[in-house]
Amino acid sequence: MKLRIGVGLGPRDPADPATFGQLVDHMERIGVDSLWLPDLIGGDLPDPLVGIGYAAGRTERLKLGSGVTVLPGRNPVAVAKELATLAALAPRRILPVFGVQHATARERPLFPIPGPRGEVMDEALTLVRLLLADEDVTFEGKYYACEGVTVRPRPTRPLDLWLGGSGPKSLRRVGRLADGWLGAALTPDEAGLGRRAIEAAAAEAGRGIDDDHYGMSLVVAFDGVTGRDFGALRRQRPDVDIADLVPSGWAATRALIRRYADAGLSKFVVRPAAPPRSWTAFLDEFAAELLPLEK
Repeated sequence: MKLRIGVGLGPRDPADPATFGQLVDHMERIGVDSLWLPDLIGGDLPDPLVGIGYAAGRTERLKLGSGVTVLPGRNPVAVAKELATLAALAPRRILPVFGVQHATARERPLFPIPGPRGEVMDEALTLVRLLLADEDVTFEGKYYACEGVTVRPRPTRPLDLWLGGSGPKSLRRVGRLADGWLGAALTPDEAGLGRRAIEAAAAEAGRGIDDDHYGMSLVVAFDGVTGRDFGALRRQRPDVDIADLVPSGWAATRALIRRYADAGLSKFVVRPAAPPRSWTAFLDEFAAELLPLEK
């Protein structure tokens, strides 16, 4: 499998249109595979789908992903329309990844949902998939319904819809309903087990997921893992040494990516733990240190 490594931006990275546009232009120029934007209301970055649209208009090659967009609490018909529009404007370059809930607890009440979060997620994702693939969609679910709806413009090819998450229910959902998986906060051994759980769920549902549709989001530290608190990650994974999840420096990042690759993963989103002093310098180092792994 060919490895593909993209760059993720964080909640406190540049939001100024001029600076954001310069980052996008530089990624396109130096051959970065993909750019990923988080879904955070209180973050400095643009909304991921709006930011993707802005970046798509400035580039011709750079792939653009949402990492991740929370689906429950959003209108699935509107989401399908937004994705179809983006896919028509930037064919083969839009990489939507959906999640079940926002990372920060204070933002979850901003997106009220009509039922249990997992049930709402399953139904919304099913409807989005139907709207992106079929015409005259009639759907009657527990939480959503539509009659004879056709979303246009039609994508030139079906969009691959990926999911995040790492719990047993999330992994089964990937196998049942999604086209790929972008995990986070897992060791390589755990990621390998996650892939096998997804494959088992997909086989049980009578479907398959492409071998190269398994990935991992990585936070990279450049001042050492002991130099930062990583409080949220420590609370999420108190059972694991942070150094096993957060590589320190480029050499450790390369080594960890190779371990994930050995476990069956081939897509990666790399984000610095703190905004770099110079994003241009960071991107140039990223290209020199990590892009050779793609060859």
